[in-house]
Amino acid sequence: MSETGVLEQIFNSSNFNYLPRAMTAANIRQEVIANNLANVNTPNFRKSNVEFEELLAREIYGEESDGKLKMARTHEKHLPFVPLEFRAEPTILQDNSTVMRVDDNNVDIDIEMATLAKNQLYYNALVTEFGGHVSRLKASITSNGQ
Repeated sequence: MSETGVLEQIFNSSNFNYLPRAMTAANIRQEVIANNLANVNTPNFRKSNVEFEELLAREIYGEESDGKLKMARTHEKHLPFVPLEFRAEPTILQDNSTVMRVDDNNVDIDIEMATLAKNQLYYNALVTEFGGHVSRLKASITSNGQ
């Protein structure tokens, strides 16, 4: 396999595809939560949420799946399949369904702070996983097959 083919295989792997996009989604979620918190006392303000993980799960498992992964080809003699193409992108949605106070603001500071903490843990886990993936690649490259 040519060097270009190897690089394409590395950079088109699912880890290089979905982990950076998940980190971007977590980053956008951080900004949305910060905006919600900044407007906690703004009359008629409607909070926003970021949807990404649900979209990615539907993409991976399919619309009507039982929660099992789609087929993955692990050997060249296995039946061919269409590789997963990850296209889900983070989407910001405004929440108009609830009203928390008489001024029509629907931001609950406790929920936002809990979501902020959860998002930080999620982002840290993604960074750790992506860093480990890059470290394993680096170790594979520098070991010269030994």
